Amino acid sequence: MKSRWSDAEARGFIDQYAQKGVAEDLALRVYTSRLLGQDPTLVQHGGGNTSLKTTFADSLGRPVAVLCVKGSGWDLGDIEPPGLPACRMEPLLELRRLNSLSDEAMVAAQRTSLMDPAAPNPSVEALLHAWVSPRYVDHSHSNAILALADQPDGEARCRDVFGDRLSIAAYCMPGFALAQLAASTFDARPQAEGKVLLKHGLFTWGEDARSSYERHVEFADLAERKLAAGRRTVVQVAKPAAAAAEIAPVVRGVLARLGKGMVLDHRSTDEVMAFVGSSDLDRLAHAGPATPDHVIRIKPWPLVLPNPGLGPGPGFAEAAEAAAQAYAERYRGYFERNNARIEPKKTMLDVQPRVVLVPGVGLFGAGASKKDAAIAADIYETNIEVIGAAEGLGRFESIAEFDIFEMEYWSLEQAKLGKAKEKSLARKVVAVTGGGSGIGAAAARAFAAEGAEVAVLDRNLEAAEAVARSVKGLAVACDVTDDASVAAAFDAVVEAYGGLDILVSNAGYAPSGRIGEVSDQLLRESFEVNFFGHQRAARAATAIFRKQKTGGALLFNASKQALNPGPDFGPYGLPKAATLALMRQYAIDYGAEGIRANAVNADRIRSGLMTDEMIAARSKARGLSEADYMGGNLLKQEVSADDVAQAFVSLALASKTTAAVLTVDGGNIAAAVR
Repeated sequence: MKSRWSDAEARGFIDQYAQKGVAEDLALRVYTSRLLGQDPTLVQHGGGNTSLKTTFADSLGRPVAVLCVKGSGWDLGDIEPPGLPACRMEPLLELRRLNSLSDEAMVAAQRTSLMDPAAPNPSVEALLHAWVSPRYVDHSHSNAILALADQPDGEARCRDVFGDRLSIAAYCMPGFALAQLAASTFDARPQAEGKVLLKHGLFTWGEDARSSYERHVEFADLAERKLAAGRRTVVQVAKPAAAAAEIAPVVRGVLARLGKGMVLDHRSTDEVMAFVGSSDLDRLAHAGPATPDHVIRIKPWPLVLPNPGLGPGPGFAEAAEAAAQAYAERYRGYFERNNARIEPKKTMLDVQPRVVLVPGVGLFGAGASKKDAAIAADIYETNIEVIGAAEGLGRFESIAEFDIFEMEYWSLEQAKLGKAKEKSLARKVVAVTGGGSGIGAAAARAFAAEGAEVAVLDRNLEAAEAVARSVKGLAVACDVTDDASVAAAFDAVVEAYGGLDILVSNAGYAPSGRIGEVSDQLLRESFEVNFFGHQRAARAATAIFRKQKTGGALLFNASKQALNPGPDFGPYGLPKAATLALMRQYAIDYGAEGIRANAVNADRIRSGLMTDEMIAARSKARGLSEADYMGGNLLKQEVSADDVAQAFVSLALASKTTAAVLTVDGGNIAAAVR
């Protein structure tokens, strides 16, 4: 590891923040905090913390000694000055006189010390930063440091590498007790350049930002060199056993039956495949987290599934179900065993694993969203790196089970996850065909607004990408007239999210002509898109639903043509009528498996099908203005693509509705179903 300090970049931060009234020392604190936070071998997803002791002016202009320390909710990788709230040093130092302090009292005391009452909560390790005297303090969970420290003889190994340059202390729960330990070891050896907290991480300090940061890098580099010099191969790489797209829906289904639905994120790097292919996987997977901070994201251990061998047939699905139920029982035992040791008692969290390991396939991170699943996967990849390095040197050892439990159920750690109310379609995965424009694009936006993960499928990949960016979703090229294209598109959705819950089958086009005069070729082309396109997408989605065994929703854009044919519009209306029958057939054939099928009957919508040119021509043919034509319904209102999109959302939420047609046309009696 090398220092990434740049004099030019440092000067840029100083100049940038000077314009906002931020002093040089705080600007440099922001700069080096980002250098730490942007290195994933040091910091993962909100981990680590940094601080600066400096002087601020109070409301009367008087100088006040303060500690600027990382605030709750901020990430070191992109932190700004407000992410380092200033706390008055005097009240923080006075707390050293106490023998003990509850977590709640500590948090309250830290909040009352804030210069700005509206600032975020200071780090739970703020007292540690305050009680060691150097101006700058940096803390990370360096992978290399952990590989040395996560050993039965971690202290001896660290002393061998760092000599007396670092103080070394046994693991201690973060909070007041850790602050006391850090302060006492600093007082005993003030010449030390930092501290290793065994099985937790690295602290360094200095009188200027650069020295504290570069000490951090230097010690991590020393650890990396030691690991590289002594590392041996301890795992064997297993050959791939099955594609992730085959396995993921089975995994997603067994997780859902333990609680709520989950979104998945798959990883299959060489390192991951070697780890899951290890003959010692069961021991390594259940050895505990690389650092206690990880437990709130990945639980105490992952779910390990059997090797699927030749494919995800009934044998694998049944074994995965049994393994998931065994995981839940193991977790309940872990909770009950450790909860019996504490007062007041805790309420058990969910029993769902956040990481699933499958030999021959890789690892799956699981979470309420794609973001959460990716965080779990990132963190477990870090665990794999640390465990592998530790095993290469000696034997990996995490903290004790009770310490893991205390960290997982620590209210100050749980607060990091937030308790925001989930949106109505959170944890759901939606695929929208023809999603690059018109009704499809509106549907993608509407489902994303309700919290769903959205895959935008369109034969125009550029258009799909534009919509996907707006909803933070996935863009996939998909030609619904081509079997291979549809299969590849749905595989891509499963590989990205682990499965599928809702299909909005919307792709189509609107050819016209008098039915007795149009060519067979035109009719066949229309049926390929407007009927078989829906069948291909629905068949692919249903196959995924059935692997998950959690139901699903098929939503078809049928249009009013299926019920109320218009003149010279048979090439479009006939396949749409067949699509309406197709929807009802899916409802009949798969209803017993919880798979619902419904359709939207829309009319006169400005979209890719009803273009401005078509509207102008049809309104002219009827002797109407465009406004009168588009609003020529019982409500006298034009219906938009967004209105149709909301109808699709409503059907997705109607959990006990199937084989239904929802009309969205402002009122057209000729097209009414009932």
